[in-house]
Amino acid sequence: MSNLIPLSVYIHIPFCIRKCLYCDFLSYPASDNEKHSYISALVSEIEQQSRFYDSHSIISVFIGGGTPSVLDASAIETILCKLKTCFHIENKPEITIEVNPGTVTEEKLASYLRSGINRLSIGLQSADDEELKILGRIHNYAAFCDTYELARKAGFKNINVDLMSAIPGQTADSYRATLEKILEYGPEHISAYSLILEEGTWFYENRDKLELLTEDEDRLLYEMTEKMLSAQGYHRYEISNYAKNGYECIHNKVYWQRGDYVGFGLGAASMIGDVRWNNTHEINKYQMLLNEDDILPYENNMLSNKCNTLLHENKHCLSKEEQMEEFMFLGLRLIKGVKKDDFMEKFGVPIEDVYGEVIEKLQKDGLVTVDDSIRLTPYGIDISNYVMAQFLF
Repeated sequence: MSNLIPLSVYIHIPFCIRKCLYCDFLSYPASDNEKHSYISALVSEIEQQSRFYDSHSIISVFIGGGTPSVLDASAIETILCKLKTCFHIENKPEITIEVNPGTVTEEKLASYLRSGINRLSIGLQSADDEELKILGRIHNYAAFCDTYELARKAGFKNINVDLMSAIPGQTADSYRATLEKILEYGPEHISAYSLILEEGTWFYENRDKLELLTEDEDRLLYEMTEKMLSAQGYHRYEISNYAKNGYECIHNKVYWQRGDYVGFGLGAASMIGDVRWNNTHEINKYQMLLNEDDILPYENNMLSNKCNTLLHENKHCLSKEEQMEEFMFLGLRLIKGVKKDDFMEKFGVPIEDVYGEVIEKLQKDGLVTVDDSIRLTPYGIDISNYVMAQFLF
């Protein structure tokens, strides 16, 4: 088992009760029959694709969406049972499921634990009911409290809470109150993201009507997050993620460190080696292909056979320059930054030979610090999009 390549698995559940006004994820409400048909196709995909991962061992699973907790517990059990049957799995891998307040019961939570799920990610966003209404969330803060307390009672010892800043109409006082309330609960992990207006969402189409925060106001909330959370024992290990000791998210770190991951489900993305692809976004096509006996033909070479030309789209083998770009702008999201030795080991060339002038300029501008690693400064974190764009060829 020790010689196997670590693999992370993402399972996409595209269903939700109602689409939030800011959401651009591949998600939508569905009937019980639609859900049942989807799960049938999903487990078929897992079984068919598993043949290509005999050299890998699963270290983490993330069941995301959508709102996976809208499914019956038996559906989640079926998915995880199929994974365990078809794949090598590390002893006690991190297995996360996203849940929304009000969508779980004692019975569901007990079933999750029996299935091996050991981490919950609860989508709160705000402890202010008016802000939740503005976002189009289906729950209020009381529903979150009930869900959190049920999870602790069930026995979950690793809980993440998602929070959002820069919500239209949000104030420093209302955001501070949200942080204070969550800190009283003391989850092991907090993800604190700033609202982004994504094309195709209700928020984007109606942005002129929204009371949006300025960049300076948004930055103050980010600074508040870091100050309040660090004072309560959370360390910031990624731009938007904070954890108590020992509770950094294994799965998400695989993305930032460019490890191997495979996505199952509608639209799910994968990267094995330096080859990327995603599943089709068309639900009818997805189910039609996977409800057949097989989805051959596969191409014969190793890079191609993980990307079925019927189910999978946008296969792309990253060039060395693209690999370097990703190595830098993903790695710099981590507070520990990018190690020079790691760059040398990966690409066979000193980082200074490729990015020397860029790093020198960013250091001079106070945006990065440089020793055996390159790391964002607090100012660099504030304008991280600008910093990371400098590493594009």
